[in-house]
Amino acid sequence: MKVLKFGGTSVGSAERMKGLVALIKSDEPKIIVLSAMSGTTNALLEIATPLYARENNKAKELIDALEKKYEGVLKKLYSKEASLRKGKELVKNHFEFIRSFTLDMFTANEEKAILAQGELLSTAMFHFYLEEIGVDSVLLPALNFMRIDENDEPDLKYIEENLKAELKKHQAPSNSPSADGRRLKKGISVSPLLGAGGLFITQGYICRNAFGEIDNLKRGGSDYTATLIGAALQAEEIQIWTDIDGMHNNDPRIVGKTFPVTELSFEEAAELAYFGAKILHPTCVLPAQKRKVPVRLLNTMQPSAKGTVITDKSPNDRITAVAGKDGIIAIKIKSARMLLAYGFLRSVFEIFERYKTPIDMITTSEVAVSVTIDNDKNLDTIIKELNEFCSVEIDKDQTIICIVGSFTAEKQGVAVKIFDALKNIPLRMISYGGSENNVSVLVETKHKKDALVALNKGLFNL
Repeated sequence: MKVLKFGGTSVGSAERMKGLVALIKSDEPKIIVLSAMSGTTNALLEIATPLYARENNKAKELIDALEKKYEGVLKKLYSKEASLRKGKELVKNHFEFIRSFTLDMFTANEEKAILAQGELLSTAMFHFYLEEIGVDSVLLPALNFMRIDENDEPDLKYIEENLKAELKKHQAPSNSPSADGRRLKKGISVSPLLGAGGLFITQGYICRNAFGEIDNLKRGGSDYTATLIGAALQAEEIQIWTDIDGMHNNDPRIVGKTFPVTELSFEEAAELAYFGAKILHPTCVLPAQKRKVPVRLLNTMQPSAKGTVITDKSPNDRITAVAGKDGIIAIKIKSARMLLAYGFLRSVFEIFERYKTPIDMITTSEVAVSVTIDNDKNLDTIIKELNEFCSVEIDKDQTIICIVGSFTAEKQGVAVKIFDALKNIPLRMISYGGSENNVSVLVETKHKKDALVALNKGLFNL
């Protein structure tokens, strides 16, 4: 069993949807995870804004515009009248559901239900297209098995049990010719009553919460869906298909010459994703890492490219890639009275914990401790509480530059190479030694491009 995830650009038009067939059609069983069509989630968020404000006429205008867009896609996607009729009925039902929210109070729960419509539409539309061209597939409702717990974390045990129960509904009888021995672990056949192999289509991003309400895995959550499914089934491989040929050694949007990294460890991939590599959702690596399921990053526009494979194998000493994370706030905390006292750091960190504000970097000296955060939601309150026992300085518009690789304690020359490359860049903070996979520096965002270009030249000779 393989799990293949396709993002919004991969299903962003009728032509793109049709192009997926060549990538997914084979005799081996697989689950296809689809995002909403590109632009849909943003459009649904735009619809939610006037609904909150009770500006229902404005909301109806936006709903009508999005529905017309989908009607246009249907005409290009289907060539048979029966398929077009089914597609129109599908779109009509979903948009009538969205319009129903103009008739009553609108809350965050209703917004999540609206946001789910994008994935429900794209998967059904693609399923109908496969049906039209004679490719057997099963539409698996993600809302029947994908769930988060009270802490908004995926409930992997629930997902595993309920996903396998969904697949069992389509299991061929043991005496059927199609029950050819291909099985999930723990004995569940994945050869359904569908002809060769077994092709399942499901929604990314959407789920239910602990109360059974429609919820989601936040932005980029389709990656998370794919890796959770792959982990639950202990799949042969998880494939994340995007519009770029793998994880690059640097940010190709900023730096002129970059190259795809063919192999990454889970630790390296997690660091790069968290610190700015947009190709992969930061949270999605962990489920695959726990179950040791390889993740392969591939390009729908260039299917023959090798891409990047992420496994539990740690490479030899090397500098692998660079990423930059914007929107960082540096907080310098001084307290001549308490800094060296027992419990000072605990008092500091308890404040950030109380307001659920993670810290990215930390450095200490005899007279101060500096930390960085990427969320200013509770910044004023945090500063107010810190000011009760220390002085605080704030620097906004900062960027963390993360150099990722395999840096063992015995490795010589890594720091020299990195800091020689950055010799002309003002550095606000440095974090080295906290991880064998990450060296991080903090710079003003206005120096980000210069820092990435300098590292590309100094570390990769590009």
